[in-house]
Order: sequence, then C-alpha cells, then structure tokens
Amino acid sequence: MSQRNTVQTSAASSRGSVRATFVAAYSAVTLAQITNALPGALNGTFAVEFRTSGAGLTWIAGMFMMGIVVFELSWGLLGDLFGRKRLLYIGAAVSVAGSVLAALASTTEMMIAAQAVGGVGAGILFPISLSMIAAITPDHRARARVIATWAGFLSLGAVISPILAGLTAQVFTVPGAGAGAPNTFSGWRVAYYIAAGIAVAVLILAVRAKDSAAAEGRKVDLPGQFTLALGLIAVLFATVQAVDAGFGSPEVIGSYVAGGVLLALFVVIESRSRQPLIHLSLFKNSAYSITGVVAVTGMFAFLAVCYSTSVAVGGLALAEAWKVGVLFVFIQGPAFAFIPVVGWLIHHVAPRWVLTAGFAFMAVSAYWLSTFSLGAPEAFGGTPWTAFLPPLLLLGIGFALTVGSITAVAINTVPPQHIGMASATTNLLRDLGFALGPVIGSAIAFGIGAAVFAGPLAGILGGSGLPANAAAGLAQVPPLGYLSGWDGVIAQFSGQALAAGAPGQAVDGMVQALNSARQQIQGSAGASLGRGFQMVYLVAGIAATVSAVLTLFISARSSAPAANGVAEATEENAEAVI
Repeated sequence: MSQRNTVQTSAASSRGSVRATFVAAYSAVTLAQITNALPGALNGTFAVEFRTSGAGLTWIAGMFMMGIVVFELSWGLLGDLFGRKRLLYIGAAVSVAGSVLAALASTTEMMIAAQAVGGVGAGILFPISLSMIAAITPDHRARARVIATWAGFLSLGAVISPILAGLTAQVFTVPGAGAGAPNTFSGWRVAYYIAAGIAVAVLILAVRAKDSAAAEGRKVDLPGQFTLALGLIAVLFATVQAVDAGFGSPEVIGSYVAGGVLLALFVVIESRSRQPLIHLSLFKNSAYSITGVVAVTGMFAFLAVCYSTSVAVGGLALAEAWKVGVLFVFIQGPAFAFIPVVGWLIHHVAPRWVLTAGFAFMAVSAYWLSTFSLGAPEAFGGTPWTAFLPPLLLLGIGFALTVGSITAVAINTVPPQHIGMASATTNLLRDLGFALGPVIGSAIAFGIGAAVFAGPLAGILGGSGLPANAAAGLAQVPPLGYLSGWDGVIAQFSGQALAAGAPGQAVDGMVQALNSARQQIQGSAGASLGRGFQMVYLVAGIAATVSAVLTLFISARSSAPAANGVAEATEENAEAVI
C-alpha cells in the first residue's frame, strides 16, 4: 500500500517502547507468514483427512490468499486513519480465531472458513507491522536496515511453517484403532494451536509498543474498495467452482459476468475519484505495465508449482507431512538466505536483469517437474520425493530473485511522487498472481484428470459387470473422490441403489464388485490426476518463460537502481515471500 512506502508523514506516539515496537512487529509478521504457509504444506493431508473434492481443496489453498488480496489496498490506510497499534491488536485477535478454527476443523467447509478468517488476520498484520517500524525509523538508510530485518523474520516464518507442519504431524498424530481407520488425533492440528499461541504473544507484546498514524489527507475509497473486492471474489469463485462444475455451468458463467461488471465499474470509479485506490494513469507507462503483467504471471507460476507439489507429493503419492515440509523448506529457504545477496544485486545491477534471471530459474524448475511421473506412491513406482529437491531449489532461487526485483523495477519506472502508489499496485497484482496459482492450477489439473479418467473408468466399471445405469452414476465421481473418499463413494452408491428399489442382495453384489476393482480404479485415478498436474507444471513453465521474455522489453534506463530503491525493494521482497 502507498502508506507502506510514504511513511515520512507518519507521527509516532511518544508513549511506548521503541524496542517493544520492533519485537511486536517482527513477531507479528512471523506469525502472519506461518499461518500463510501452513496450508501449502498440508494440502495433501487435507485431501486425505477431509476427503475433499477438487474444488474444496482449491478453496482451502486459495481462501487464505483471497483474504489478503481483496482488502490489499485498505488495511494500511485504516491504520493511518485510526492508529496502527489498534489494527495490530485486531489482526492478532483475528489470527487467534482463525488458527483455533483451523485446529478444530473436521470438515472441508470448516477449514475453508478458518482460512478466510486467518487470511484477514494476516492481511492486517503484514502492512501494519511494517508501517509501525517504518514510522519510528525516519532515516532512509536506517529504515532500509530495519525493513531488511523485518523481511528476515517474514522469511523465517516461511521456513518455520513447513517444518512445524511436518514435525507436529509426525510427533503428535495418534492413529486409529484399525487399518484405514481415521486418526484418533491428527498432529497437524497442534501446528495451528501453536500459531494461536504466538498470536496471543503478539497481543501481549503489542501493549508496550508505540502507536502511530498518518491521517492527514487520507480518505477511504469505499466504492472502489467494495467493487474491487467483490469483483475479485466473483472471478475467483467462478474459477474454483469450475473445478467441479465445469466452465459451462450457469453459476460459473454468471459469476464471471458479475465479476467482469464489478471490475469494469471499479475502473470507472477510480478514473473519476480524487483519491483513488489505484492511479490508472500508471499503466500508461509501458515499462510499468510490463512489470504489472509479470507480477501476475510470474507469481502465478510460482504458486502453481507450490500447490501442485503439495497435492502431488502429499495427496497422490501419500508422502508423510514431514517430507512435504522438507520440500517447502527448499522452496522457501533461498528467500531467507538470499536477502543480502538480492539487496546487493538490486542496488548494483539493473533489477530487470535480476528479474529475468529469476523467472528463467522458475521456468527451468517447472519444465523439469513436468517430466516427473506423478500420481502414485513411491512404493508403487512413483517418483521418489527426494527427486523433487533439485528443481524445487531452483524454484526457490528464482523466487528469491524475482520478488524484490519486481518492485524495484516498478518504482523506478514512475515519477517519485507516484512511488508509493506504484508499489501498492504492484503488491496487489503480485498477490493476485499468488491467489490465481492454486485456483487456475486446480482447474487445469482436476479438469484434465477427469477427462483422462473417464475412458479407463468406463472400461473398469463395464468389466465389473455393473448395470449400465449404476456405471453411469459412478462415472460422474471425480478421480479425487475415488482416491480420498472411497468409503463415502461406496456408501452413497449403495444408498442411492437401495432408494431406487434395487434388492439388497443385488446391491451387496455390486459393492463387492466395486471393492474388488478398488486398486485398479484408484490406480487409474491417481495416474489421471498425475497427468493433470504434469500439465500444471508445464503451464507454469510457460508462464514463467513469458514473464522472463517480457522483462527484456523493459528499458534499461527505467530499471536502473534508484537512490531509495533498496528500501522499497527490500520491503516488497519481505511482503512477497510466502
């Protein structure tokens, strides 16, 4: 947001401790990033535990980011108007609620609701924690150092989260009494209880922190905020629903139309507003427009790879949660380790070259992963989880190079008075790319998976001797349903058959035939979804390649390092790590 970069007008309260302010802010951003990254490391676990559909899994993965994106441009403004310390309290309290709800979730719907609450809490903590420390650090060089430290704590949260998910799942899980029985207690829930405890600690630490605000000349653009938020929600809702319902369903088409109308209305409102959320004139600058495009396409590529890896390794290959956690450390670790390197590169090298190199690394990683055999556990011929480590390390390096460079280029392509707005708009576009990664990735993977699965499933069901009408009903079950919810599929099938008047003995025979074909059906379902996720990796590689090529058209002059560019870019790097 603009106030993240134009804090010179902020007035810090004389009350409170400077040290307590830094500790509270650093703890808050670590908390926000832990809760942000937890679903990515647990997607496979959620697929098995909640027996969720493709759309449900997508909502779990994307809802947290949606909670951040739709109000991206307003939280910091509200902090300016009403006091940042107050907003920090609210963000921490909402994070407590979201983490506890996630820990208690027993269904897909409960987990989706928990992610929505947690996303709002993190969406408040990210900008407010940064604004609080920037407000008490007026010197540009000193501010660059404290922002770099803030970035380090955010990156630390990204590294802690997958380790926390894996360790708690490994140590605290109490298996069910028999083979295939649900867990008596799932250890991953402890990770969310720990997050709730950290949020309570943030509330306590914030008591002695300094307050600050910058209300002069600030005004909430309610029409712009509501049309933007509702438009984004409608578009994202349509894309998620298309995973199960298809792109031709009335609700999907209607949601896309509503989203398009709302976003068009947002553009009209912003073009006439005296204090808009986004200055649309920024996009008349071709260099800035290119940067905005690659912020979406490049970060989409990154999150699509992350989401696909989580589901393919944790959900399809059934790898333990700690193994998925290790993979995500390889993805997130470079963003933490390379902060000094990236800061030096942005300051001494034209950021567009750093940006191009980073997207190239991401493209190589995605293309490499697209060649892997997916959809089966390692014991049954699937790709070993350790094979994912080298390409994911490349992905992490590429991400570390790109997130800071995107803003460095953006702020150097606009006049000085527009730097804050340029960074704010780039933040929004980048986070939109993050939200689209799992949403579009799911639509591709589960759509292709269902299409590929249809033929083999029809052959298997036909060979099992099932009546044609029974086979037709079972053919509508998506492949993930057979993998993560076999017992539910069988129960629904037998219940419908009995309700239709089929004799009990006949229904028992059909159920026995299905159970006999279970291994064959599930093997085909896994292989079909594996094909789908291979395509997601390929699409992500193409998106990263396009991003790398587009950055070559940014003029060298417009991307040259600026005097205060390091502070701005480091801030963006910190906000973007996930």
